[in-house]
Amino acid sequence: MLTKLSVRNFAVISHVELEPKAGLNVFTGETGAGKSVAISALSFVLGARGSASLIKDGADKLEVRAEFNTQLPKSLLQKYALDGKTLVLSRTLDRNGKGKSYINGKPVPAASLAEIGRTLADFHGQHEHQSLLHSDVQLRLLDTYAALMPLREKVARAFAAWREAQAKLDAANLSEQEKQRQLDLYTFQLEEIEKAAPKEGEDLELEQKLPQLKHAGKLLELAADAYRDLYADENSAVTLLGRAARQVRDMAELDDAAAPLADALAQAENLVSDASADLSSYQENLHADPQTLDEMLSRHEKLKRLKLKYGPELADVLRTAAEMKAQIDRLQNSALLQEELEREVQKTRKQLDTLCDELHNKRHAAATKLTKTLEKEISPLGFNGLQFEIAVEMDSENPGPSGADSVEFLFSPNPGQAPRPLRMVASGGELSRVMLGLKTVLAGDIPLMIFDEVDSGVGGRTATLVGQKLRTVAQGRQVLCVTHLATVAAHADAYFHIEKITDGKKTDVSLTALAPQQVAAEIARMLGALNEKDETALAHARKMLADAKK
Repeated sequence: MLTKLSVRNFAVISHVELEPKAGLNVFTGETGAGKSVAISALSFVLGARGSASLIKDGADKLEVRAEFNTQLPKSLLQKYALDGKTLVLSRTLDRNGKGKSYINGKPVPAASLAEIGRTLADFHGQHEHQSLLHSDVQLRLLDTYAALMPLREKVARAFAAWREAQAKLDAANLSEQEKQRQLDLYTFQLEEIEKAAPKEGEDLELEQKLPQLKHAGKLLELAADAYRDLYADENSAVTLLGRAARQVRDMAELDDAAAPLADALAQAENLVSDASADLSSYQENLHADPQTLDEMLSRHEKLKRLKLKYGPELADVLRTAAEMKAQIDRLQNSALLQEELEREVQKTRKQLDTLCDELHNKRHAAATKLTKTLEKEISPLGFNGLQFEIAVEMDSENPGPSGADSVEFLFSPNPGQAPRPLRMVASGGELSRVMLGLKTVLAGDIPLMIFDEVDSGVGGRTATLVGQKLRTVAQGRQVLCVTHLATVAAHADAYFHIEKITDGKKTDVSLTALAPQQVAAEIARMLGALNEKDETALAHARKMLADAKK
């Protein structure tokens, strides 16, 4: 589980530290207090996109650090050379938009945090239930439930192969004039890239070296001054330390108490000597060469132009060059290959259709199973006579990278009402509960689930049922939940109160873990207590907590 989250200079937060417990952890506070900011910070350190706009006003960079006590899949342990159960993920971002990511202190790309994050946590954002209205999201949820993503990737590769074969055939059927026009364009662009001969990572290497070359004169001057002070001058640091070290050694022969001082001075003399040698090597390797600087600046500008036209990164430029070579080859050999290409189109389309049929059949079977499971999960959340169906329709004439199916979630919250598309009949509160049921079903063995106001649009008895469901979901795993409802919060195992603090000039956020004796007062506040001594509200809160505990 998540054992500690440290957030610095993120949005309105200067610095907060959070140590959530096992089970259900709730975040409470007034509307606008920043309850969702800590969740956004956790999402950021687990690989979500970030921008400089997230940095708190007045700060140069933000930093988020998350510690987990968990066992990652063996494949990830091997990939990132990890051992043991302690995992520390950290990420920074500065005003220039440059970020750094680390796994157990080792630098990694941000994509690596996202890869690990997918196995650690599942997020339900504040408005994510609205995504259930989109058929592509419904299709992905069904495929995730049925573990069909590997087959779906095979379909995507088959679709790409068919489209490529079709593109080759289309190129062969182009008019000679159009064929020559495309050939000239690709040849010109490829020559521009090949003439520059970029190497992946070359731009980053230049960006590291240029500052040293630009300031070589000043660096040499400073290094020379430092070397004289440390070593070359008559009264250099090395000379003075050596003299002092000899004097204290003589003291140690007379008094054992001076021996540690003698050792410390001898060590300091060695350190300064080593530093002097390093400074000498630094000066020898530092060259104030205007011609080299001009050449590197010119090269950096050339690579910058290439990235602007064919990027955004050098790796993209190289991929573009490879694609252009393939296009040129197709155009040059199109006439000779036309019959062969027609056979390739038929072959790849047949392979695609076979995989689409397999995917459709498995989706249809999974839809029936998921329907029953979802009804079982959702019905206790305040529905009476709920009907839920998943329609899987196949259009074999128009396959795509995800197959030839369209999926529609059909829903009826009331008895006697035929199921209709979820987007046409479900209210915001109903969508929230359907998504909660889906998240419960799809979570699998993910150890951490995060819900940001999953209780949106619900109240009364339904809110109590949602609280009970969240507590059930939290059995055997860790759940973080932002809520504004006392009836949901009452079911928590741990409480964190978030408060926005302002002096009229600047704003900050505090996060406090509530002690057991403070919980009733917080629940009473959520119920609308007029003040901390509102006995009616406090009595109601205590009864609510007792009922939830039962």
